[in-house]
Amino acid sequence: MTMETAHGMQEAPPKMEEKPEWWASSATLGLMGFGTTTMLAGLQDGGWILSGTLLSMALFFGGATQMIAGVIALRKGNMFAGTAFVGYGAFWLAFNTFLTSGYGAAADAAAINGTGIGYDIAAFTFVWFMFTLAFLLNAPKHGWGITAVFLFLTIAFILLTVQWWEVGAASPLSHGTYQAIGAEIVLTGLLAWLVGTADLTNWNYGRKVIPV
Repeated sequence: MTMETAHGMQEAPPKMEEKPEWWASSATLGLMGFGTTTMLAGLQDGGWILSGTLLSMALFFGGATQMIAGVIALRKGNMFAGTAFVGYGAFWLAFNTFLTSGYGAAADAAAINGTGIGYDIAAFTFVWFMFTLAFLLNAPKHGWGITAVFLFLTIAFILLTVQWWEVGAASPLSHGTYQAIGAEIVLTGLLAWLVGTADLTNWNYGRKVIPV
């Protein structure tokens, strides 16, 4: 007889075997969602594709999927990746909402030349530049690949802010400049895709096959 039963209390049941919750890294999922959607955004900004292709991607892969990846990362205790994925997932959802609302004409710079909409979009891209800059300052701890992604993304938001400010001021940039900005954005997406591919490959083979 134990002390517990002597005092009229039941013994504690045997401890159940703990079963940890297994969560795979969401880095590949988040980076692929961000990278591929960003590449389409660059192609659209440069005038190579129509915005409709980008909008569906921004809603599902760039937006919803990155949100899921971010929640998983936060669940695993990764503040940097979790906040970034949820943040940019929200960016793509907001971007989709922006272009499918009354500001739908924003997809065509020529149609809003000299209107306040250009300044609105410039403000939108500027606050995302600020968000991105915060991550750029902390990215070096996570390797050269992630640092490169945030560096080029910071530059992309600066360029987009200038681009749409000029549209609002009725002095839009040349077609060649739009294509150059679009190419920089595509490169940003490619870098994110590369880091995502490295994360997947290194995990799959259990060693650093692609150093990032």
